[in-house]
Amino acid sequence: MPARVAALQVRGRFLTVLALRVDPQALGGRLYAQLDDQLSKTPQFFSGAPVVLDLGNASQPGDLAPLRDLVENLRQRELRVFGVQNAAGLGPDALQSLGLIAVSTGRDAPMPRAAGPSRAAEKPRPVQNKVIRSTVRSGQMIVAENGDLTVIGSVASGAELVAAGNIHVYGTLRGRAMAGAHGDEDAHIFCQSLNAELVAIAGLYQTSEAIEEAARNRCTHIYLEDEKLRMEVIA
Repeated sequence: MPARVAALQVRGRFLTVLALRVDPQALGGRLYAQLDDQLSKTPQFFSGAPVVLDLGNASQPGDLAPLRDLVENLRQRELRVFGVQNAAGLGPDALQSLGLIAVSTGRDAPMPRAAGPSRAAEKPRPVQNKVIRSTVRSGQMIVAENGDLTVIGSVASGAELVAAGNIHVYGTLRGRAMAGAHGDEDAHIFCQSLNAELVAIAGLYQTSEAIEEAARNRCTHIYLEDEKLRMEVIA
């Protein structure tokens, strides 16, 4: 008898989402000029990126026209705007008219479990480290959900590494590396040559233009200290 495959499977996924904080009441040429300048500096980081609009700086929305204009301008620049944060004044109907959804700013919670016996004594999930013995190509996303991630090779621009623990790259890191993905502030990133589009630990990140010049193209150790991302040149 052939195995039956479930018609629906619910799985968690790590996604890189950019949050863009703007004031829709203060839009104009200056904002778009600044955005175009940023896009020209790091095109691979922003191209096709899913974007959430953070309206925490906005006054109470009234006329939707400025916000609609903003969304259209961002989408014309190939930014995939799909949601908003801190938009208490926008109801579901208004969001739907803009093709947006409300996105929570809180920490993600586990999927609810089916009712059953108490799991108070449930054992923690075992550490599962992952080792990649090749170059990570542009467009690839490698995830170590419950441990460290080691790449014996380089990481191309447009590639993405995500790990619950530490990330080690025995080669050049040109793409994005996000360690401590579940909030572990003691996670570290090590690479033989740093030229990354983005590095992050426990959600705190720096993009390529903010990386210290002294660390570029050098063997580097990246870690958190006093809630700041530090970069230590090893050699």
